[in-house]
Amino acid sequence: RKVIYTTNAIESLNYQLRKVTKNRGHFPSTDAAVKLLWLAICNIEDKRAADRARDRGKPASQRKAQGRLVEGQVVTNWKQALAQLAAAYPDRITPYL
Repeated sequence: RKVIYTTNAIESLNYQLRKVTKNRGHFPSTDAAVKLLWLAICNIEDKRAADRARDRGKPASQRKAQGRLVEGQVVTNWKQALAQLAAAYPDRITPYL
């Protein structure tokens, strides 16, 4: 549960993605929607990376930057959580392992 329960980060990302798609309205194809969402995630991560760079060297109590969204996020016990997800949803998880 601790690995998956990241409500604040997920809700923050969902809010920002909803904001991007709401401004666009409709999409000519699924590929266009996926491309817009991918570019939005990259943009969000770039902003967070700049915030982390600004906070680098400060004590943890003074940092204000949010964590990574896309790459390099450190997660503990991920293998155990993935094994449980694969057991619960074999048709969704197993093809990607």
